[in-house]
Amino acid sequence: MPEFQYIARELTGREVTGVLTAATQAEAASSLSGRSLFPLSIALAEEEQRQQKYAGRKVKPRLLATFFSQLADLLRSGVPLLRSLDLLDRQTKVGSLKLVLSDVRDQVADGTPLAASLGRHPRAFNALVVSMVRAGEEGGFLEDVLKRIAIFTDHQEDLKGRVLGAIAYPAFLVVTGFTVVTVMIVWFVPKFEPIFDRLSKQGELPWATTTLLGISGFLQTPLAGGILQVWMLMVGGLLLAGFGFVAWARTETGRWITDRLRLKLGVMRSLATARFCRILGTLLHNGVPILNSLRIAKDASGNMVLAGAINTAADSVQEGKTLAGPLGGSGEFADEIVEMIAVGEESNNLEQVLINISDNLERRTYRQLELGVRFLEPLMLMVIAGVILFVVAALLLPVFQSAGTI
Repeated sequence: MPEFQYIARELTGREVTGVLTAATQAEAASSLSGRSLFPLSIALAEEEQRQQKYAGRKVKPRLLATFFSQLADLLRSGVPLLRSLDLLDRQTKVGSLKLVLSDVRDQVADGTPLAASLGRHPRAFNALVVSMVRAGEEGGFLEDVLKRIAIFTDHQEDLKGRVLGAIAYPAFLVVTGFTVVTVMIVWFVPKFEPIFDRLSKQGELPWATTTLLGISGFLQTPLAGGILQVWMLMVGGLLLAGFGFVAWARTETGRWITDRLRLKLGVMRSLATARFCRILGTLLHNGVPILNSLRIAKDASGNMVLAGAINTAADSVQEGKTLAGPLGGSGEFADEIVEMIAVGEESNNLEQVLINISDNLERRTYRQLELGVRFLEPLMLMVIAGVILFVVAALLLPVFQSAGTI
């Protein structure tokens, strides 16, 4: 429980200060009243305030990967842990990471194990990292664990960057194409309207030009402004509905349903399975017992449906059964993956098999994303080019028609 610093007054009027432990500030005040003290001020102790402040710090994964890699190299070179942390703290310039490292170094200097010091910052160091570091400290292979955490973090960030990079270019095409077409219709097309006025009165204006001029004129009328306002209200309503959906999706029922829908997409299922296999294999490779590894890996999969299947498998393993059987019986893992896990258990090489499964799934998923994006890019270019071609043709057809008449 947190500690509170207080200033209180006794019945005699003498002012006293001290520190007490309580669950809440109200409980602390009640405790003081029970001791015949009248509280003047109650505040969290300095250490508790510091811990709460640092616990909310989030550090970029790339920075953490560099930190773990450098710490592993220093320890492997024979530099003591405290001296290594002090060196990394002094050379770190990024504010969030520096604050976290300073606290970790201070805790280690006070005799706290590294894993417990990292565990004080859950937003910077997740349960997977803390568990692996604890296993490394207890097993005497901390340097190897830190290096593997660095490689694992880099690998996950590379995969995330590839996915975002694959989505970025098509999104850029859509935004750019929409902007170009809108500018042409609203500002460029009206310049040609006086030129086509005679053909319009004679009824000789091509349908494409008539359609284009109608769209352009509509977008500049007050009615269009009203419709635009309606669209803006609709967009605002959709945004509110989206926020509501996100809030619902964070509930247990909502998350279960959305996770089930995500698994209908082969790419999402492959990524979740790959993440589970990599984390489980990494934990097993670094000496974490299989039951503890399964408890951590199920949450790291990022999917409640898969986590439920993995939890059932963990119960079976606790009873002395194999891991592959309940995973296959859940129906959430592909038969080929279950078969490979079964072979890994039989050959006592499960950790390497799991990492190989993760590598294969991630490569396959990346290829699928790459092929999808390669198909999407020319499709979007064709659509944008078609719209621009329609605009240009609608503007040039009357010119060609007039030239032919002359």
